[in-house]
Amino acid sequence: MTDLKRKNNDNDAGSEGVLIASTTKRTKDESALVRGNVGGAVVKKVQRTSGLAAPIMLLTGHESEVFSAKFSPDGQSIASASFDRLVYLWNTYGDCKNYNVLRGHKGAVLEVQWSADGRRVYSASSDKMVAAWDVETGERIKKCKGHSSFVNTCDVSRSGTELAVSGGDDNKVFIWDIRQKNAAHIFTDKYQVTSVTFSKDSSLVFSGGIDNIIKAWDMRKPGVVSYSLAGHTDTITGLRVSPDGSSLLSNAMDNTVRVWDIKPFAAGSAGRMLKSFEGAPHGLEKHLLKPCWSSDGEFIAAGSADRSVVVWDANSNRIVYKLPGHKGCVTEVDWHPTEPIILSASNDKTLFLGEVNPAEVKSL
Repeated sequence: MTDLKRKNNDNDAGSEGVLIASTTKRTKDESALVRGNVGGAVVKKVQRTSGLAAPIMLLTGHESEVFSAKFSPDGQSIASASFDRLVYLWNTYGDCKNYNVLRGHKGAVLEVQWSADGRRVYSASSDKMVAAWDVETGERIKKCKGHSSFVNTCDVSRSGTELAVSGGDDNKVFIWDIRQKNAAHIFTDKYQVTSVTFSKDSSLVFSGGIDNIIKAWDMRKPGVVSYSLAGHTDTITGLRVSPDGSSLLSNAMDNTVRVWDIKPFAAGSAGRMLKSFEGAPHGLEKHLLKPCWSSDGEFIAAGSADRSVVVWDANSNRIVYKLPGHKGCVTEVDWHPTEPIILSASNDKTLFLGEVNPAEVKSL
């Protein structure tokens, strides 16, 4: 495991980023001091790997627990969602300024997603609603009503017609087209739905819930489950399809993160589980912890109840980073689309941005 870890920090700068390891902006080719001086001599330097103003940035402003955070498709912006009923939009670079606040939900915002073109943000809330927002104006352009209980999760299609999917405590999976008044499709499960995601080509919707089973719903045959993925022994808390669309990443309250083969002609359901990762435990708070892939699919990451972000090598199962800094459970992590930057959200009301060095840990 590498020894390059984030420093804990007690600073609060309102709704802007706080520079943790540096006070001046540096280029990728410059080095950043991470261990200080001993007798005037530099103990250790690391090569900068991103365009962040500092190797670590702390984003503060939310007034309550942050449940979700995602990079925009171009990596220039961040959306975060909180128990304070607000969605914040931040700049990724510079001072990480909070440049907009999306107001309108009447309950905790449990997950946030960007549209494929980055022009809209979708949010799922305990107020039983999914909302679509115009990023440029900050206006809510659609209220998607239909759920009869908390909406735990949402996702947006990456190809074809822009669709959103949501899952809730009413045991329902809704498919939304914001051009239509009502839901395009409704899938009914037997149990509460805690996580949903589209396949890369949007032909399937994957859902997970309190029955510990991941279901693949066929969009061409609404209501039909193409196959199920069994293996987790507790509630599914997060799902994410790999960048190449061939694998599904899942996190669950059984304290494992798993990778599944979702290629169309893979072996039967029983043989689809490829790998299991450990090291990011869930806590008594029972948060829906959401994992992520790196942009090249070489690494996976997940937050933990032990207040750290855990990064594994997806091929070797080895933990390559365990990043501290948060003072509470890390609820979601996301990987920048073009740079080695990890975004983390926590119930300590903050977000962290931290750069990593994939080339270094691959060589260990």
